[in-house]
Amino acid sequence: MPPGVVVRNLHKSFYDRKRGRIHAVNGISFEAQPGEIFALLGPNGAGKTTTLRILATVLRPDEGSVEIQGVDALRSPEQARRLLGYHPGDAGVYHRLTPREMVQIFGRLRGLDAPTLRRRTQEVFERLGLEDIAHRPMGKLSTGQRQKAAVARLWVMDPPVWILDEPALGLDLPTTRVVEDTLLEARNRGRTVILSTHIMEQAEYLADRIGVIHHGKIVALDTMENLRRRTGKQRLREVFLALLDLEAAA
Repeated sequence: MPPGVVVRNLHKSFYDRKRGRIHAVNGISFEAQPGEIFALLGPNGAGKTTTLRILATVLRPDEGSVEIQGVDALRSPEQARRLLGYHPGDAGVYHRLTPREMVQIFGRLRGLDAPTLRRRTQEVFERLGLEDIAHRPMGKLSTGQRQKAAVARLWVMDPPVWILDEPALGLDLPTTRVVEDTLLEARNRGRTVILSTHIMEQAEYLADRIGVIHHGKIVALDTMENLRRRTGKQRLREVFLALLDLEAAA
């Protein structure tokens, strides 16, 4: 089985009239395996969202390569998209649709037959507690409800690769735990899960490996246990800050 995601030497820059050329992603490389949760951590503006958008084929890099289960995502983006699901930081929902309508549309686009789609939708809505709001327009739901609906969309499609940008944004603790359990179940089914988060406790709880991004570069990539050994710290927030200090001193 090929790796879930292989990223090699990604570069992406943007031009800002005030600041000039900004190198958002500057030579990032990593792999994420089936049955693994890989977390990207970094301060604001570090390049996490740009990296995830490139992986999801929303952006095209200036240089580098991305493979999704062996498929070249730059040469064959449509084929790669059939292998992944993307949860953007703003949930990426359609405000005029209901959660059920949105999930049904994306399930049909994924090619699920009607009986399978009905069964999966029922199971997922029960697990995520969406039944009471299944027929309400998304624009009238709370941030947490929209996030759960977006996660339901991914779960029903159940692609081999899940890419999530801040999946717990705006969620209360009980809802966050439901989302986290969903990601753990996806990993246990052999899915590759890549996520960014600012919630250090979430990354520590979920991630099999952690990549720390700073100024568009990965400055550390390892298991939590090995990152603790490297920094001499125990809590991830302290590990994270120590790694940024080491990078600044280099």
